[in-house]
Formats: sequence, structure tokens, C-alpha cells
Amino acid sequence: MITSSFYPVIMTEHVSESAKFYVDHFGFVPVFEADWYVSLRTGDYELALLDATHPTVPGDFRKSVQGLILNFEVDDVDAEYERLIKAGKLPLHLDIRDEEFGQRHFITSDPNGVLIDVIKIIPPSEAHSSQYIEKVWSENEEK
Repeated sequence: MITSSFYPVIMTEHVSESAKFYVDHFGFVPVFEADWYVSLRTGDYELALLDATHPTVPGDFRKSVQGLILNFEVDDVDAEYERLIKAGKLPLHLDIRDEEFGQRHFITSDPNGVLIDVIKIIPPSEAHSSQYIEKVWSENEEK
């Protein structure tokens, strides 16, 4: 299979409110807008929001999203914490912290309860570094 695009579609009862959230807080720009579907883009990344009750969704699956985490890897997680949590007053579900497996992060959520994990990759502990198949951190980087 040759894939030309891949992106999550969040099924929701709050299409316009959710679109506004991602535009206001994460810099997405609408590229298609209808009352039942909004496609958003930022750089090379896409995210879509779909009315969970829309007829294009098979009947047995017409319910809002559950159990989803969106990861946003950023250059300066501390600045994003200040912007989104302190200044933006978004809900905080996991306070900012360093993880031994190689992340400094915090978790907030969108209007649908989708968890948003804002992450900066940091060097993992020695115990965890062997679990990486590909090195994704810089040796010179400080925690």
C-alpha cells in the first residue's frame, strides 16, 4: 500500500467548538469547513473533526471519541506549559515532569475529553536507552 496521507479524525458532538480549540491553542488552520466536518492543517500535519452522528459513520459506531491521546512534540515544552496551562487555563491532567523513558511532558485535554500530551524528547535513562530502535534525542541535550 502506498499512503499519500494519514491523519486522525475525532468523532464528536462538538465539531465547531473543537475546531476553534485546535485553531486557537495549537495553530491549526481550517482547510475544509462544514457543520458536520472540519479538516484542519498545521504545516505537514492534519486533524479532522467529524459529527459522530453523520450518516457516513456506520450506525453501530456513531458515538463520540473515547480513549484517545494526541501527542504534540515541541521544541520548548516549558514554554508551552506556560502558554497553555498557566496563561491559557487549559485543564491539567498530568503536571509537567521528566520521564525516565525519554520525555519531558504534561497532559491537557480538548473539549471532547481527548487527552493532549505535549512532549519534548529528552535523553532517556541508561536503563531505557536500549529500548530505542532509533535514537531520537541528542546526546548534548540537557533535561
